[in-house]
Amino acid sequence: MEYHLTNTLFEHLCVGVFKYQFDSKEGFVYCNRALSKILGCSAKSEILGLNLEKFIINKSDREEFFKRLKRDGKVELYETTCQTKRNKVVWVLISAQLVYEKKQGSYIEGIIQNVTSYKGANEKLENEQDSLQTILDSIPDAIYFKDKENRITRVNKFYAKGFGGNLEKILGKTDFDFFPEEQAREMFCDDSQVLKTGKPIIGKIERTLLPDGTWNQVITTKVPIYNNKGKISGTMGITRDMTAHANAERDRYTMVLNALMVLSKALEMRDPYTQSHARDVGVIAQRIGKELKMSSEQLMHLKIASELHDLGKIGIPLDILIKPGKLSDLEYKLIKEHTNNCYKLIKNIDFPFPLADIIYQHHERIDGSGYPQGLCGKDILLEAKILAVSDVLESMTTNRPYRVALGIKNAIKELKTGSGTKYDPVIVNAVLKIVKKSDNMIFWKDKVI
Repeated sequence: MEYHLTNTLFEHLCVGVFKYQFDSKEGFVYCNRALSKILGCSAKSEILGLNLEKFIINKSDREEFFKRLKRDGKVELYETTCQTKRNKVVWVLISAQLVYEKKQGSYIEGIIQNVTSYKGANEKLENEQDSLQTILDSIPDAIYFKDKENRITRVNKFYAKGFGGNLEKILGKTDFDFFPEEQAREMFCDDSQVLKTGKPIIGKIERTLLPDGTWNQVITTKVPIYNNKGKISGTMGITRDMTAHANAERDRYTMVLNALMVLSKALEMRDPYTQSHARDVGVIAQRIGKELKMSSEQLMHLKIASELHDLGKIGIPLDILIKPGKLSDLEYKLIKEHTNNCYKLIKNIDFPFPLADIIYQHHERIDGSGYPQGLCGKDILLEAKILAVSDVLESMTTNRPYRVALGIKNAIKELKTGSGTKYDPVIVNAVLKIVKKSDNMIFWKDKVI
């Protein structure tokens, strides 16, 4: 370091520059103004001749610094604390090299940077991070952070506990390391969607397979995380276990459904035709739903609605239900009340799908000619439209008290004629495909879906 040529330059640097004699006359032989300021001296002359031991507080730090210097010939960014002449503690980074010259002997030349403000900021950040982690760990939900590659970067205790509690086996991994592929892929797609669009996913209900082989039902929210430049840098997710609540809701739902099925059984004992009709309508409706690619959950909804769709007839006089001749206008009006009767019975029961409305609408027609509300087209639920077609198909092919069965050909003719006016053409087309596959036979009597 050509000291005599660079002295002027060093005086204008913001970092401390020094030359330190490293023999019998150990001590500073040069420093710039920045170093005197770092070490709390008013003049450079206050430092010259002093030993490093006067400034480096920790004895083990001093010993380690000189050990590395003698072993490697240099030290880079060695972090330690110094005590200034005003007894103030500052954090510094020392970079130095050991130089040998015949005339001057061995000496150290290097720079010292004051990093107290950065160290304080880092400590503050670490404290804030610790405080954040404490808050996260106190929350009884699974909380997790992921980077832009959907790798897990941080979790709380609740999340870690679900996977054995070992952070080393969690951090840096993806959902593919913990969940079945199909489930992990859906999670990955959700994360990627949030990263791409910046739009959160809120309150998504899903089932997850845990490492112990059990399934649970959870509700998940995922939001984007932004860096200090306003760019999306990852995602944060929070997942709450709703299994106990879901089980309680399922039990309540099952209890209510069982009660309605008891009423349905009572109707069957009173009028066997009505209930066998309901079961067959259920088979037809599910076959149509399957042809329309409806989900297994929707198919179950169709089955329940079908089996209960005529429950309102329990309030119709039996002599009208089984009357062998033509119904009078008043009797027909009473029969039509069955949709309203059932709707009143179940409308205030909280089901996970619009069961009451489906049943209420199953005699509506898309041209508005149906009852009880005279609804048209899109105002009628899809499930109700399917029930309407299924009801007609079953009724026309079955013996009734007032007539013999009209046969499947006449039933198909009725559906074709009414397609686009009374009946949804998409549903009618689905029926035609099913009937064709069944060689124009009554396909629902075997009850196979």
